[in-house]
Amino acid sequence: MNPVYKKIPVLIHNGKPVCESLIVVQYIDELWKDKNPLLPSDPYLRAQARFWADYIDKKIYESGRKVWSTKGDDQEVAKKELISYLNLLEGQLGDAPYFGGDNFGFVDVALIPFYSWFYTFETCGRFSIETECPRLVAWTKRCMKRQSVVESLPDPTKLYDNVLMYKKKLGIE
Repeated sequence: MNPVYKKIPVLIHNGKPVCESLIVVQYIDELWKDKNPLLPSDPYLRAQARFWADYIDKKIYESGRKVWSTKGDDQEVAKKELISYLNLLEGQLGDAPYFGGDNFGFVDVALIPFYSWFYTFETCGRFSIETECPRLVAWTKRCMKRQSVVESLPDPTKLYDNVLMYKKKLGIE
């Protein structure tokens, strides 16, 4: 557990904790950079990848949470916000297979976990991410062909069921 925030994820390496998802991924990338690097070797491109990963971490999580945890006008605002963030990311992806161009990289690792949440966002918010962001959904389908991705993501319907139980518990159903 993170010794400061008392949260997970935490990687314990050589008896020392490394905290927070994106920091853990950067740590792994730096430690085993000769294996299959996630961050580009060019410092500018590396900075850009870190920027977009941070953007995803700050914008997608919060707006997505608001889509499933609010109602009425607040939910509509959150839905428009989430769609605008996803549209911006889709523009950043462009026509490339991955955010790192031809290679699956750091930004892909930062965004693909949210794919498991898409069903919850769409069902609670009554909209289609594929309609709003078709290239982004095509990207998710490419990512889901990777064994490492498939094996690491939770089932979207189970995640949705857990959200419904949580909403019921909080009285926001």
